Amino acid sequence: MLRSTEEVVALLREALTGVGVALPSLGVDPVTGAGEEPFALVTLGRCNVRTAEKLASVLRGERPPVGAHAVDVRDGRVGEVMGHVGGNVQLRPVCGGREWDCPPESTGPAAQEEVLRARVRERNREARLPQPPYGTG
Repeated sequence: MLRSTEEVVALLREALTGVGVALPSLGVDPVTGAGEEPFALVTLGRCNVRTAEKLASVLRGERPPVGAHAVDVRDGRVGEVMGHVGGNVQLRPVCGGREWDCPPESTGPAAQEEVLRARVRERNREARLPQPPYGTG
């Protein structure tokens, strides 16, 4: 069964979305799509470097992929996957900070609620820090 270019683009978009990658310009090439050729070209389009890095990570089969949020099940910390080095997953706190290494088998997917909770905890911690007097900084 041959699929139309539009169907293939929809399947590709769905597959990419399933692994957390969005290519904003993904679509059917308008020039070849308007021609007589039976198969138009697919435009993968332009994306930012973070999206390209995440796509490369997914294609390499890295789990969890770069850019995803993960939980370090050893202590419950939530972090963003920054890379895979020396057999470990490098995680960074969701609000920034020092990265830490975690064995891949000790990571789990982070639900959006967990990521939000981690952000709120960090903001609350920052709010409790002593504030400098006005006019000094």
